[in-house]
Amino acid sequence: MRRINHFIDGKLVPGDSGRTGPVYDPATGTIQAEVDLAAPAEVDAAVEAARSAFPAWRQTPLSARAEVLFALRELIDASRQEIASLLTAEHGKVLSDAMGEVARGLENVEFACGIPNLLKGGFSEQASSGVDVFSIHQPLGVVAGITPFNFPAMVPMWMFANAIACGNTFVLKPSEKDPSVSLFLAGLLSEAGAPAGVFNVVQGDKEAVDRILDHPDVAAVSFVGSTPVARHVYETGTRHGKRVQALGGAKNHMVVLPDADIAMAADATVSAAYGSAGERCMAVSVVVAVGDSADPLVDAISHRLGRLRVGPGTDPESEMGPLITREHRDRVASFIDRSTTEGATVVIDGRTLDVACDGFFLGPSLIDHVAPGMAAYREEIFGPVLCVVRVATFQEALDLVNANPYGNGTAIFTRDGGAARRFRFEVEVGMVGVNVPVPVPVACYSFGGWKASLFGDTHMYGPEGIDFYTRTKVVTERWPDPSDSRIDLGFPQNR
Repeated sequence: MRRINHFIDGKLVPGDSGRTGPVYDPATGTIQAEVDLAAPAEVDAAVEAARSAFPAWRQTPLSARAEVLFALRELIDASRQEIASLLTAEHGKVLSDAMGEVARGLENVEFACGIPNLLKGGFSEQASSGVDVFSIHQPLGVVAGITPFNFPAMVPMWMFANAIACGNTFVLKPSEKDPSVSLFLAGLLSEAGAPAGVFNVVQGDKEAVDRILDHPDVAAVSFVGSTPVARHVYETGTRHGKRVQALGGAKNHMVVLPDADIAMAADATVSAAYGSAGERCMAVSVVVAVGDSADPLVDAISHRLGRLRVGPGTDPESEMGPLITREHRDRVASFIDRSTTEGATVVIDGRTLDVACDGFFLGPSLIDHVAPGMAAYREEIFGPVLCVVRVATFQEALDLVNANPYGNGTAIFTRDGGAARRFRFEVEVGMVGVNVPVPVPVACYSFGGWKASLFGDTHMYGPEGIDFYTRTKVVTERWPDPSDSRIDLGFPQNR
C-alpha cells in the first residue's frame, strides 16, 4: 500500500505516530493509499524546522523572495496536468474542474510575485521639526495553514504564497482525505529555490490541528472549512495568543428576478450548484425564484440536469464526479428523504442514478417548494442537492438572504440595473455576483464572507492576506542637522 508521508525541513519524513488513515479513490470506492497521521511530536518537528529557517528567510531580500515565487509560478504552470490528475485521483472532481482549481490557485502565486511592491510602507517627511515618520511591514514568524478536502491545491496557494513572500515560514496541515497534492507543491517549492524549513507539510487529523493551535511558536493560523470547526480553530487559536482567520461554512443564495434571462440563469445554476459535485464553499445551494420566474426556471434546470454526464473524473466525458467519501455521500442523500417528509417536492432524485463503477456517486438532485424551516435549507449540505425557494417579491428575496446566518456568497440574475445596484448595496454577504453565479474574487482582491462564514476580521489572500501575514511598525526618527552650530557632530565646518 502506498504511504503518504510528511515533508519537514526540506525532505520527506515517514510518520512514527503509529497512526494512519485511508485515502480512497472516490470513483471506485477502493483504498489507494494510507496517509500518516501526525502525533504532537511530529507537529513540533515541523514547527521547529520552520522556526529555525525563519531568521535567514526574513533577511532574504524581497527581490530574491520574488525570484523564488516566479520560479514556482513557472513550475506550477508546467505541471498543471499532473496536479490536476492528482486532484481527480484523490478528490474525484472531473479533470476540467481540477484544471480550473490549479488556475485559480496559480493566480495567488502570481499576485505574491509582486511582493516588493506589496510590502511598501508609507513615509512622512518633516512630520514635526526635523522629524520623519514612516511605516514598515514585518513578518510574523512561523505561520500555519489548515486546509479542506475540496480544494487541496488552490486553498493552500491562497495561504502560503503570500505568507512566505512576506518573509514568514509555513506549516501546512492539509486534509487527510486527499493529501498528495500538498507534497507535490512542497517539491515544487524546493525546486524553485525555497530553503529547507521555509515550507513544511504535516499530515494529520484533529490531533495535529490542536497541536498547531496551542503551539507557542506558531504566530498565526489560517483555516478554511466548516463553521463548527472554524469556530473551534478561532476560539482555540486566539485563546493561545495567535492571529487567526477562519473561513467557515456557507449557504449561498442565487436570486432570480422575473426579468432575468431564464436560459442564462439556468445554465449558471447548473454550473454553480453541481460543479465539483457541489463540494464547494461557493456553490449555489439555494435558488430564490421571484414571482413568475419560478416555473420556467425549475423546468429549465430540470431539462439541463437530464443531460448532465456523471461518472469518474478521469473520463473526459464526465461533467460531475463522485463525492469524497461514502459517509459524506450518504449524509448528502439523507436530505432528499427529509425534504419529502417536510413537504418539499423532489423534482429530480439523484439517488436513482445508475453509474457503472462502484464509487461514492450521487446524481444531481433538485428540490422545489423548500421553506426556510426545512433541514435542506437550514444546513450546509455540501453536495449536489439544489433547493428552490419561491417568493413573491424582490424585498422578500433580499430579506431571506439577509436573515440567513451564513454570509459567504450570493448572486442576483436580472436585467434591471437599479435592482442589481440595490441588491449589492443592501445584501449582508461578503461576496456578491451580478449575473455571475460564483463570485470568487480575483487574486488582487480578497476572499471572505460575513456572519457565520468568517471568524476573525481579515479575509483570505489579496491585500488582506498581506495584512494578515505582517505586522506594521511605525518609526519616528530625528537626526541632528549638521548645519546647526550648536551641535558638534565632528564635521569640519563645526570646528
